[in-house]
Amino acid sequence: MAKPIELSNVTKAYLEEYQRILKKMMQGMTYVTITCSISENFIKQIIPHQVAAIQMSENVLRYTTNIPVQNLALEIIRTHTEMVESLEAIQNRCCVVQNSEYELYEYMCAYKEITEAMFNAMCAPPVSNSININYLREMIVHHQGGIRLAQNVLRFCICQELIPILRCMIQTLCEQLEAMEKLLDSLQNCDCEC
Repeated sequence: MAKPIELSNVTKAYLEEYQRILKKMMQGMTYVTITCSISENFIKQIIPHQVAAIQMSENVLRYTTNIPVQNLALEIIRTHTEMVESLEAIQNRCCVVQNSEYELYEYMCAYKEITEAMFNAMCAPPVSNSININYLREMIVHHQGGIRLAQNVLRFCICQELIPILRCMIQTLCEQLEAMEKLLDSLQNCDCEC
């Protein structure tokens, strides 16, 4: 049986803050008063997800000296702040688009399945003493969940103003996901050689 890794105090501090952010995100995404509007529900559910990405990136910036990770974190902060602002700007208008009980049921079943898988993976990611690797692993799962959540809501009759935001969100998350996977591969290869 493999011996557990002894984590540095810096890694422990990083991970404690990550767990705090994650707990807040999970509560924000779970305890939403559900209405008859999928558009409104999605906006209320996804904003805590976007805010968590910003906070996770701010957390890694306190510790990392890796320039590609810094650049990625800054890019995530910028794009997710823009997404939150766009969603908040249309929130009051989008709640008027109502859905049937059946559509709402279908949406929520898929939402629960996606968030459960994302929460489980984010709660127990493989942990190393490399804060950069930890951050990328956490953020990859976060982005995969975000893409699936956005794709889910696009299956339904939703607020027209929300559609271009969702398409932009999916494209941005896919691009960032690809960059994170490449960066993680390079860091893990570098880690093995050292």
